[in-house]
Amino acid sequence: MTGVAHFDRRIFLDVNAFSRHTGWLHTPVTDFAKYGVVLFGLLLVIGLLHSRRGTAGTLAAAVWAAIGVLIAVGVNQLVVHAVHRARPYTGHPSVLVLVARSADLSFPSDHAVMAGATATGLVLVWRRLGLIAAVAAAVMAFARVYVGAHYPGDVVAGLILGAVVAGLGWLLVRVPLTRAAGWLRSRAVLDRLLVDRATGDAGTAHRSGVTS
Repeated sequence: MTGVAHFDRRIFLDVNAFSRHTGWLHTPVTDFAKYGVVLFGLLLVIGLLHSRRGTAGTLAAAVWAAIGVLIAVGVNQLVVHAVHRARPYTGHPSVLVLVARSADLSFPSDHAVMAGATATGLVLVWRRLGLIAAVAAAVMAFARVYVGAHYPGDVVAGLILGAVVAGLGWLLVRVPLTRAAGWLRSRAVLDRLLVDRATGDAGTAHRSGVTS
């Protein structure tokens, strides 16, 4: 066992011991570990709604934030199967596990990848929202270790992988996606002007018919 792997397992066991002595935390942390993905989805929606009042670049970043999460999770599956690391409770059957034991592989954590990609994507949209997502991502990473589902290295690697995919991906798609967002906005403005004009013409025609 390498020094890094030994340290990773040691931290996991320390967190697991902490979990055994903090029963009052089990319910909220377990709920977040299982259902916290809903919060990240909500944050992405808020980012998209916020981008409607911003520039074409902001809109493009909001769209990419959602796409980047999906791509990051997809890339993670390739890494997971390449590394092929078993869950902590496979090698340590006596540890406390607060969630259903999964046969899925452990490294990197899908939840952490999702959280890291969401936080990075939202920083590009609205820094304050991105910071909120970053705090939530850190809590998610801790929660996945606390409930016994992952080693600390799994979640740290997941956060980094998600952030890298979202960040590098944005550098690649920023220009074409911003142009596309600008084009769509210009079309929307043009369509709105045509609708307003048509409505105004119809109102004029109606008033002319009434007066005649």
